[in-house]
Amino acid sequence: MMHFQTDNLTQNLVALAHHYDHGDCEPLHTHTTTQLLHTISGVLRIDTPSGSWVVPPGRGLWIPAGIEHSLQATGSVEVRTLFLDPLARADLPGECGVFSVSPLLRELIVAAVDIPNQVKPGSRDERLVELILDELRSLPLLGFHVPVARDKSLHQLCDTITQRIDHPWSISDAAQLLNVSERTVSRKFHQQLGLNFGEWLRRQRLLRSMELLAAGHSVIEAALAVGYESPGAFSQVFKSRVGLSPTEYLQTPASDVDLGTPAPAS
Repeated sequence: MMHFQTDNLTQNLVALAHHYDHGDCEPLHTHTTTQLLHTISGVLRIDTPSGSWVVPPGRGLWIPAGIEHSLQATGSVEVRTLFLDPLARADLPGECGVFSVSPLLRELIVAAVDIPNQVKPGSRDERLVELILDELRSLPLLGFHVPVARDKSLHQLCDTITQRIDHPWSISDAAQLLNVSERTVSRKFHQQLGLNFGEWLRRQRLLRSMELLAAGHSVIEAALAVGYESPGAFSQVFKSRVGLSPTEYLQTPASDVDLGTPAPAS
C-alpha cells in the first residue's frame, strides 16, 4: 500500500485493510511513516537494499520510516497495515524485522481498521491506539530475513545460488565460483551478512519454499525446488524454523496461525 509517501500523519496511527491478488507487485518506494504489515492469508515478500523478508500468515513485518522497499504477493493475500508516526514512541524498533503477532496484538490491529481518521481525546479509540503503541515497543523479531551483500562479487555469488536454489550447494562450490579459499568465503559471509554460509542458504531456501507453498505447490514440489532430496528432510527443517510442518502450514486457517519463535539454527 503506497500511502504516505509524501504526506504525513495527522495522528499517531492509521490502520487499513488491503487485498493483493497473486503476483501483485509494488515498486521501490518509501513512506514518511513507520509501517507494520500483518499478513492474514497468503505470503508477502519485501525487498530492501539491505535484505529480503517473507511474511507468512500470522506474522508481521516492521518497516521504519524512510526505508526503501518493494513488495510482491504470493497467493491471495489479505493484509492489515498500520501506518505510525515514527515519533509516537521513543523506543519503537529502528530496523526492519519479521515478528510473531500475538493474539492480543492481532485483535488490536483488526479493531484499529475501524478507528476514524480523527481520534477524539479521551475516547475508546484513543485508548486502543495507546495500547497498540505499548504492544509494539518490544517486538520479538524472528530470523525470516535474508541479508544482501554489499560486495559486488559476493552479491553476484548469492544471486547465482538463489537462481539455482535447487542445486546441492556447498561452501566448496561457493569458493570455486569466487576463486578463493573456503576460509575466505566463510569470512566474507560473516563480515558482510552476519551469517555463516549454511545458515544463509537455509534461510534462502526457507523463504523460497514459503512462497512456493503459498502459490499452491505441493510439499514434495517445494522440497525438490529448494534443493532437498526428500520431503522428510525438508519438513524437519521447515518445522524447526516455522513451528509447523509444511502440511500443517498449508492446512492451518489463517486466523489460527500462531507460529511461535523459530528454533536456533542447526
